[in-house]
Amino acid sequence: MAHLDRTRASQLMETVGLDALLLLSPESFTYATGAPAGVATMWRRAGAVAAVVPADPALTGSAVVTDLFEAAFRASSTITDIRINPIWVETGDIRDMDAETLSPEDLIHAAWTRQGRPAGFQRPETFDAASGFRLARELLAEKRLDKGRIGIEFDGLSVTDFRLLSDALPNTELLDASDLVRRLKMIKSPTEISHLRTAVELAEAGIVTLRETIDVGVSRDALAAAWEKGVRAEASRRNVQNLTGLWEYVSVGQNPWTKGGVIERGDLIKVDVGCLIAGYTSDTGRTFVCGHPSPLQARLFDALQAAYDAGLPLLRPGIAMSEVHRVTTEAMAKAGFPGYTRGHFGHGLGAGLGSEEWPFLSRQSDVIIAPGMVLAFETPWYVDGVGGMIIENQLLITADGHEVMNRLPSGLISL
Repeated sequence: MAHLDRTRASQLMETVGLDALLLLSPESFTYATGAPAGVATMWRRAGAVAAVVPADPALTGSAVVTDLFEAAFRASSTITDIRINPIWVETGDIRDMDAETLSPEDLIHAAWTRQGRPAGFQRPETFDAASGFRLARELLAEKRLDKGRIGIEFDGLSVTDFRLLSDALPNTELLDASDLVRRLKMIKSPTEISHLRTAVELAEAGIVTLRETIDVGVSRDALAAAWEKGVRAEASRRNVQNLTGLWEYVSVGQNPWTKGGVIERGDLIKVDVGCLIAGYTSDTGRTFVCGHPSPLQARLFDALQAAYDAGLPLLRPGIAMSEVHRVTTEAMAKAGFPGYTRGHFGHGLGAGLGSEEWPFLSRQSDVIIAPGMVLAFETPWYVDGVGGMIIENQLLITADGHEVMNRLPSGLISL
């Protein structure tokens, strides 16, 4: 299902004077249509697919879809106004055709004819971006938007593809809507929230298995494998069918960056992990120590805890993200470390390319926290000679505050 809120989209477009959005990235295409973008987007080039979102709520959305994924699109999306962009994969559809009496050659020829394949049809090497952009122009033109102000995510468009798009839309004013689309995506739909909730629950099940594995002589890689085993076991137990990935940054010992090492008595174990449900990633951080923490380890972690505790109450509607950053930074200073500096203390979560999605809890942010956001709030520290330390939880911003979606304790756990 699509997660894009047409009402919010129309309001945001009206504010900046856009007539429509033309969404070209695979993530935004799926966000707007509810359908998979398909394999032709694997190269991160624009032009294989497109989604048109008019500012006028009376106008329906439309899409450019690759021929290989036409059936999947029709099964997944409520959008019916589509154009088909051929890609390199040869296809055919003989369903409901007379395969008993027609020869194989006539059968396939009839299938291609029904498909609307013109004489001399040739498939592209991968896909023809210029063709995709021309099809997008057709969709805009049928809504009389091809001479309007159209928002594009410039931050995901190469110079080459921008030139092709400009050539296909010579009478269109193309404007950067990167920020607008980010602001649309920062408020999650109930389904997106459900995906993120499942993701963090699976990640924590993996942490439980990892925690039970911690002992002197256990390798970092064994801990990572234990985490993944716990995740997959919980997914199997709950019959979760849409686990699409997982990632981990587990470190052991005094070097917080290494992916090697074996646990020794007194070592810190930093666990920063996430699971992906239908492409939506969770993000959780926990810190363990094998045995008892040293005075230095305890002192540094206590400062992180004080900073986390200072910032957490501010994660509620109406508070500026920059204010959360300021208060958290000042708490570190009050805890005895005025030189501690961090670019952000957390971020949005969603279906972006990495585990961190805009907006960020930074001093530069102009974002005001709003209900429906799902954020990771974190106070990490990586000190060579001591190890990695992190407190990180995933939060849902509610109408009057927040809900911590994690259930495991987040202090420095001695094992």
